[in-house]
Amino acid sequence: MGVVLPVLFAFCAAFSNALATVLQRRAALTVRQTDSFRPGLILDLLKRPLWLAGILAVIVAGVGQAAALATGPLALVQPLFVLELPLALLIASLMSRERLPSAQWLAVAAVVAGLGVALMAASPDGNRTHVPLDRWIPALVVCAGAVVVLTAFGLRRPPGRARAGCLGAATAICYALTAGLMKTSMHILDDGGAGAFLTAWQTYAFCVAGIAALLLLEHAMQGGPLVASQPALTLGDATVSLILGILIYEENVRMGWWLVPELLGVGLIVLGVFALARAGVSG
Repeated sequence: MGVVLPVLFAFCAAFSNALATVLQRRAALTVRQTDSFRPGLILDLLKRPLWLAGILAVIVAGVGQAAALATGPLALVQPLFVLELPLALLIASLMSRERLPSAQWLAVAAVVAGLGVALMAASPDGNRTHVPLDRWIPALVVCAGAVVVLTAFGLRRPPGRARAGCLGAATAICYALTAGLMKTSMHILDDGGAGAFLTAWQTYAFCVAGIAALLLLEHAMQGGPLVASQPALTLGDATVSLILGILIYEENVRMGWWLVPELLGVGLIVLGVFALARAGVSG
């Protein structure tokens, strides 16, 4: 049960996030677009029932993600969110009552098979519960700096692939950082109760990172085609989360000859993700 529970929780969270992606993208395309960073975008979206339904799905996903991170390693849980893209495409096809072409089914199969091969080969383990502040500071500085640079560069570009890709990558870093901080917060809640949870800096840090991710995601969706933003978001989240799991939580993945099937699995995921992103999830 050591692997089963976090996998089940992560899958439920990925499904909820996929549903949220479809609903939020539909809502984002109905509000005024802008070439600059506009916090008021959220106020416009609050008037859209579809977006509010998407936020409800995000909350459900957050609960599932928190449960997954509390019971399993970051390097196992976050890569499973790669499933969001094929799930989003399937949900969008059902909502639009359109059948998926065989090529897209092959892409879905490539993502699922690649993820299974990569995770079974890597076999992430280790579930450190407490991380001192001095280990977090360099990671926070690097991640925040990368987000600022990517966001600034993306917003200077006209709507298109470069803009969407940069904002998608910035969103991915915020998502990975949110998950990393949330993992510590969940262990604090388990060990010290609600009082310790509400007084831990990690709790408020993951809330800030999550809000930043939400705002950046809406701008990424408006910034250009999904073929640019979605791969950056999907693959970036998994990659940064894996790095944080290894460097911050001292989680382990198998090396040596295991790198061969791991790279094969990653290659299948990348091919499938780009193919699905080209298909789009706007429904």
